[in-house]
Amino acid sequence: MLDPVIEVDVLIVGGGPVGLATAVECSRNGLTCLVAERHPGTSIFPKARLITTRTMELVRSWGLQDAVERAGLPREDSLAVGVASSLLADDFHRAAASIEDDAPHSPTYAYICAQDEFEVILKAHAEAQPGVDVRFGTRATIPVQDADGVTAELSTGETVRARYCVAADGGRSPIRRSLGIEVDGPPPIGHMVSIMVEADLAPRLEGRRCALYFIRGEVPCAVEAVDNRRWMVQSGFEPDKGGSVDDFTPEVCVEIVKAAVGDPELDVRLIGIMPWLQQTVTARSYRSGRIFLAGDSAHVSTPQGGFGMNCGIQDAHNLVWKLAAVLEGRAGEGLLDTYEAERHPIGVWTVAESLNNAMITYAMMEGQLTLQESIEQQAGRRSSEGLVLGFSYDSAAVVPDGTPAPAPADPYKTFVPAARPGHRAPHVPLAENLSTLDLLGPGFTLLCPEGSGWPAVEIDGVRVREVPGEAWAKEYEIGSDGAVLVRPDGHVAWRDAGGPADAAVLRGALDRVLARPSIRRP
Repeated sequence: MLDPVIEVDVLIVGGGPVGLATAVECSRNGLTCLVAERHPGTSIFPKARLITTRTMELVRSWGLQDAVERAGLPREDSLAVGVASSLLADDFHRAAASIEDDAPHSPTYAYICAQDEFEVILKAHAEAQPGVDVRFGTRATIPVQDADGVTAELSTGETVRARYCVAADGGRSPIRRSLGIEVDGPPPIGHMVSIMVEADLAPRLEGRRCALYFIRGEVPCAVEAVDNRRWMVQSGFEPDKGGSVDDFTPEVCVEIVKAAVGDPELDVRLIGIMPWLQQTVTARSYRSGRIFLAGDSAHVSTPQGGFGMNCGIQDAHNLVWKLAAVLEGRAGEGLLDTYEAERHPIGVWTVAESLNNAMITYAMMEGQLTLQESIEQQAGRRSSEGLVLGFSYDSAAVVPDGTPAPAPADPYKTFVPAARPGHRAPHVPLAENLSTLDLLGPGFTLLCPEGSGWPAVEIDGVRVREVPGEAWAKEYEIGSDGAVLVRPDGHVAWRDAGGPADAAVLRGALDRVLARPSIRRP
């Protein structure tokens, strides 16, 4: 007999990558949660494929790096882009970054792993975590909130009572609409169709293998390598010129694939056809009371750049530790206000960069750029480590230390490591396969040099790590008696460049970050 009322800390509506990542983070931070996903299973379409360097760092912290790499493309293919009139044409050009130069500022690297494979890995991991209840094939009504929590009815006949709700229910989020939260952004920029096929192309593409191909031929389209066995071909139509998704019959789709490959006799097995709208919007608010938006419900990007899923997973990583701190009584309610203050600007920036990438792609496909210019543009925009690793937070959950932020000429492309408060704690190799990032989270971590005196300072909820060597302290710009307080999401909360160790100073910084009521604000 079903329990009529299920009580959890967090109700998560939506079981895609963002919802599942939220569930994993809930368990890591000691919270119980229920994931309600209306679809009966994980995605059958590899809608997103790129897992950025920052997301791979989280995947590494979850113990899933090996599983993701086994499911993904070979790394050398992941770093390459091709442009041609067809995959087999003589005018084929390939641009690729070297593996040696990829992600020098991280213990891991960006990876191509199709969403349908990634979701299976995430779902299995989430289901194995304590306190996580994953329900696929289960609809949840729009949550109703009151002073103490939120309530939703499940299609199973059960009622869920939670303290908070995370809406990870997609770009057309019913929850966001029910809250009356508007979105900002330009009109849709394209009506698209994704055609998924299976074809034995890998042997014929030896020396040409890429993660992504732009085809400027008879039917302009993009070809994505899912796993070098399955392929995704993306084409478009224009309703104002009489085009319709109905034009993409199975027979037409197969012909589009053959033309993109450059082989009219190609043996193709059609797996599926998925229409979608290419657009860029950002929600005006990421929160309404006890309900928080994350992922596509908060921001919708174009596929160009591969930012959407990753930005959503970073939303979850930012939010969940704050919910845990408040629910456990370690933080004031004001900490939850920093979620929107920190993530909304990043969402706006991410969406804007995805639009820039899309405009370059359209210019290329429409012949406004030469083949050489197309190669240069695609190669130039391939590196996005400035956006992926260099984003920083400026909110009440960060204690400024008066140092200036890095100012690279191209903040999208160029990442400058910084242990300045608000920035992601820099990666510094400490030993074989050991990074400073491996010393972090969950919970707050105080990094300090050996012999600094900080380990004698005991503050509840702060794990102190003495780090050997001088290289890391130089990178973090602290002296022999300095210290750096890192938040559970890996971003620096506070930095003392030169000590001495002082429990009152550290406690004051932590109180300020956690919005504890005792703190006086200027």
